Amino acid sequence: MSIPATLDPFDIQILQILGREGRLSVQELSDRVGLSPTPVARRIKRLEQEGIITGYAALIDEAALGYEFSVFVSVQLDRQVDDALARFERAVSAMPEVVDCWLMTGDRDYLLRIVTTGLKEFEQVLVERLTKVPGVSSIQSSIPLRRVKGGVARTPPLG
Repeated sequence: MSIPATLDPFDIQILQILGREGRLSVQELSDRVGLSPTPVARRIKRLEQEGIITGYAALIDEAALGYEFSVFVSVQLDRQVDDALARFERAVSAMPEVVDCWLMTGDRDYLLRIVTTGLKEFEQVLVERLTKVPGVSSIQSSIPLRRVKGGVARTPPLG
């Protein structure tokens, strides 16, 4: 594994801790990694400037908000040319129910994770919107039973 040369064990610890607990203050973070607050703040700023830390967000329980139904949807386009890809990506970017969209290799062009309140809402998204995106030739849906492992980002191991 190739870890950027600019990362040392303190940087890796900072990334691991912030990946789990992004709301820690610089003081709390410095206590955990064993450095004073000023160098920790400088390291965080550098990690942000280098694009390693790209932002901060709250992890939200979708089910607690009533969005209890997740579906993985594979989409095949009729042609994989730049304008068709761009058109599809613009369309799904405008759909709030599509929370993840990946351009894929293999026999399908895109993998989406669609989150809705239930099967009826999913059917509406599928029939009324997704199937009507120009260039979509086939759609395959898979309903997950439960999440076995989840994470936000992978960080390098220490040492």
